[in-house]
Amino acid sequence: MLKKIILVACIALAIPAMAQKKADKKAEKPAKKESSNTKRTIKVNQEYTTASGLKYKVTELGKGKKVEVGDKVTAHYTGRLTDGVKFDSSKDRNQPFSFKVGAGMVIKGWDEGFALLNVGDKAVFTIPPAIAYGERNMGTIPPNSTLVFDVEVLDAVTPVTAKPFDVKGKDTLTTASGLRYIMVNKGTGVKAESGKTVDVHYTGYLMDGKVFDSSVERGEPISFPLGQNMVIRGWEEGIALMHVGDKMRLIIPSELGYGANGAGGVIPPNATLIFDVELVNVK
Repeated sequence: MLKKIILVACIALAIPAMAQKKADKKAEKPAKKESSNTKRTIKVNQEYTTASGLKYKVTELGKGKKVEVGDKVTAHYTGRLTDGVKFDSSKDRNQPFSFKVGAGMVIKGWDEGFALLNVGDKAVFTIPPAIAYGERNMGTIPPNSTLVFDVEVLDAVTPVTAKPFDVKGKDTLTTASGLRYIMVNKGTGVKAESGKTVDVHYTGYLMDGKVFDSSVERGEPISFPLGQNMVIRGWEEGIALMHVGDKMRLIIPSELGYGANGAGGVIPPNATLIFDVELVNVK
């Protein structure tokens, strides 16, 4: 499994909670204009309920941009059950949590809730089981739990849109395993070798051209030790062919990818995968 490539398969427990109990009387005024010059009509400390059953209350208005679907959001959170028991907190770890809004990397209540906020907002989400973890037993979160999160939006960045490599007129080579690859740009740096850690930027596509994950859009390459089976076989073989600075398209048959099981609900069974990869560093 690709380390971060398959984060789309993970359900983030890192998410937050307990509602503030004191209402600020001054906060009953409509929100002021934000930096985007878009007037916000919500009232501070007033609870709203969406069609999905999500309840949200903004306890402090920020002055930053509105969070949009597709943005990479960085937030602090504390998550509690309705009886007040805390199950997770990024603040306790002093480590904010980042995710792409609307990409299914977190529970549905988070994807919906954060898209209602602006950078700098502090809010409380009350998330019913249907848009949280449902009937699943998450250990510290029992089945059919309503979750309460205190959240603070620290940042929201509209990611760079990944563009497929231009491979027109370039040769496609095939290895004995069935891996196909196209050299798009030849670098002059150090060769990737088993046992060394490599930094790789990538965008992964299904055969219909749909992007299922991209470090380019997150703005952060993936790092992993080569030759230790921490990534799919097609990556182990393909990256080992590269030098720092190389850009390559890997066309990975199912048996060198995720096989009959697929992955994370985003990669179908028996899928051939296309990865546009750039070897950024070897160390």
